[in-house]
Amino acid sequence: MLQKLLNRLTVRHIFFDLDRTLWDFEMNSRETLEELFYELLASRTNMAAEEFIKIYHKHNERLWSEYQKGAIKKEMLRWKRFQLTFKELGIVDNALAQQFDKAYIARSPQKTNLFPGTIETLLYLSKHYRLHIITNGFLETQSLKIDNAGITPFIQHMTTSEEAGHQKPEAGAFEYSLKKTGAKVKNSIMVGDDLEIDIVGASNFGMKQVFFNPEKQKHNFHPTWEIVSLLELKHIF
Repeated sequence: MLQKLLNRLTVRHIFFDLDRTLWDFEMNSRETLEELFYELLASRTNMAAEEFIKIYHKHNERLWSEYQKGAIKKEMLRWKRFQLTFKELGIVDNALAQQFDKAYIARSPQKTNLFPGTIETLLYLSKHYRLHIITNGFLETQSLKIDNAGITPFIQHMTTSEEAGHQKPEAGAFEYSLKKTGAKVKNSIMVGDDLEIDIVGASNFGMKQVFFNPEKQKHNFHPTWEIVSLLELKHIF
């Protein structure tokens, strides 16, 4: 209780990552990809939806890595991941890849699956702290996600990498977010699921961190706090 009281006295701002921290990206993405597979692709392949999604994730993760390094633009990332997936299925159809991309971008943000305890935790924390989001995602999709999932009322500010001109774990992403919100390093906390991008990035910037690790992945880093459930934040703060 004493530590919780001290945290209350020193922390003013809590910054969250969005995808895979509050918004259940994997579940929402899977639902969308399955729907689009059966609507647009199933008649053209004998492959099961599960295998299609597995191949898509392989290409998506590689292209996201290139995007984060500045090697490709977001427009290329978006349709190229589907083009490469279809090619592996034996389908060469750029028009279909672009149709898939547009449908995925339009439909995925409409999904509303959040991690267990998200609303309860945000409701509790919002009574004591100013809550914000720092995301490497795209503004047009991330805004829709928080609106449709019903968490916009809890969020004071959201900063995207496009807006900041920097991506986490770059210091510029955190610096821009703090300046935008009026927060200071000493009274801010970063909560995220990605050890390198969210946690190590925030640590290098000088911010305290909460590593959200629901899969209990093993690592050698020592974050300020580590949790497996968002509800644990109620006991820390």
